[in-house]
Amino acid sequence: MADSNQQPIVIKRIKKGGGGAHGGAWKIAYADFVTAMMAFFLLMWLLGSTAQGDLKGIADYFQSPLKLSLNGGRGTGASSSPIEGGGSDLTKTVGDTARSDFKEKRMMSKVIVTPPEQQQNENTKYEKNQGKDKGVAEQNHDNDKREGEKAERGRLQELKGRIESMIEASPELRQFKKQLLLDMTPDGLRVQIIDEQNRPMFDNASADLKPYTRVILRTLGQELNRFGSHLSITGHTDAAQYVGNAAGFSNWELSANRANACRRELIVGGLDKDKILRVLGQASILPLDKSDPFSAANRRISIVVLNRRAEENILHEGQQVDEIGITDPIVPVLNLPPKPQIRPQEPPSPAPSSKASTSLSAPPPAPPSPQSAPRIILPPIGNLPPKPVRQSG
Repeated sequence: MADSNQQPIVIKRIKKGGGGAHGGAWKIAYADFVTAMMAFFLLMWLLGSTAQGDLKGIADYFQSPLKLSLNGGRGTGASSSPIEGGGSDLTKTVGDTARSDFKEKRMMSKVIVTPPEQQQNENTKYEKNQGKDKGVAEQNHDNDKREGEKAERGRLQELKGRIESMIEASPELRQFKKQLLLDMTPDGLRVQIIDEQNRPMFDNASADLKPYTRVILRTLGQELNRFGSHLSITGHTDAAQYVGNAAGFSNWELSANRANACRRELIVGGLDKDKILRVLGQASILPLDKSDPFSAANRRISIVVLNRRAEENILHEGQQVDEIGITDPIVPVLNLPPKPQIRPQEPPSPAPSSKASTSLSAPPPAPPSPQSAPRIILPPIGNLPPKPVRQSG
């Protein structure tokens, strides 16, 4: 019979809840990895900020630490600081300074004395080289200048072709083709508008433009404004003169007024007013038809599209006057003989006493007469031909 007082044995099994992904051990491994990476980047930063000499000293130390510790010197990490291995200069490229008890040997600089003959030869050689370089530079400058002038001439030729094409394409300008002359001059492209006997540009003896002349000038002003160069406008007349004009009006004033009238009409057509550098009136001194000074072709307007050299000449016309100065002596034209000097008369001597000799002294010599200035005799002019009466434009 079993013992009734015996208690049953109860076994309790406790089930522990497991942490996800093997518990929290991964956190420790991750912390170690981050620490190692931080140490690695810190080491890289230190190596990057260390001078080449310090790196060489560190490498030498690890190769033979005992030898460098005993001998010391460059590359051992020593510096001028009293503390061995100290110092804050990390920018040296040849290595740290030696320790405080290390002194370098100072070498005396060598002084080289050149003989005078050799020095003179070197100076002559240097001057020749300088002259050669200067000559090469001037030659290069001349070559560049010629190339620039050649390119500028090509652009002017292109402008000439455009104007000729415009005249052919426009019915209004084609009828005036014979009165429009285009040619190349040393100053640039010249456009001449000449008169015809039955088709003048201006009213007779006046600066008033004809209606068709206004059309020509306005069309040219619009085309010339597209070109970057400046312009020069010159008026010309024939040899017919004014007679009985009390106001003194002549072909000079007429040619200048006509050139200025053309300037205003070009501006109306679209030309920039700052592109006009010069407006001239030359009367009849440069005839187009030299065989007939009274020809209608001599009455014309010349519009020149200036090249760079012509522009510089116009802009520097007054420079030479400034260089001369106003204090320079004026050279006389005629070498006249010097004026004679008249001596002052001496005071009369006291009268002689009655006991003195009755002979009188000779009178003082008369002053020399001044020499007359040389007379300039001009040859006879002769009978001049009468001035022609202006009857044409």
